[in-house]
Amino acid sequence: MFSGVIAEHWAFSVYVLAAFAICFTMIGLASLLGGRAKGRSKNKPFESGVDSVGNARLRFSAKFYLVAMFFVIFDVEALYLFAWSVSVRESGWVGFIEATIFIVLLLVGLLYLWRIGSLDWSPKKKPLNQSQD
Repeated sequence: MFSGVIAEHWAFSVYVLAAFAICFTMIGLASLLGGRAKGRSKNKPFESGVDSVGNARLRFSAKFYLVAMFFVIFDVEALYLFAWSVSVRESGWVGFIEATIFIVLLLVGLLYLWRIGSLDWSPKKKPLNQSQD
């Protein structure tokens, strides 16, 4: 019984052993060949060639979170529409009407957000010919 399992899954076993061997080889070579220099600036955080300045606890504008929520909402919409498009022949006209209602509701929500100004990034501009009193 045990030899039958090995005969069926030998390729996967070889793959797993090779993956572990590669991982341990890379970790071992990094520890042997890695730098051991010590210095004051060695332990400073360094991101993409730019030294960090200030505190990491920055306050972001709420507009960044709005963009993230819009992305999630419309990403989920794309997921539902993709699932619908895969099964469009099976769902027939009922599925088409449901998908149309779904798209219309999302467009109404988008128009509402646009109307209340959630999509405006720039501050309101003052008219140029406004006189000073």
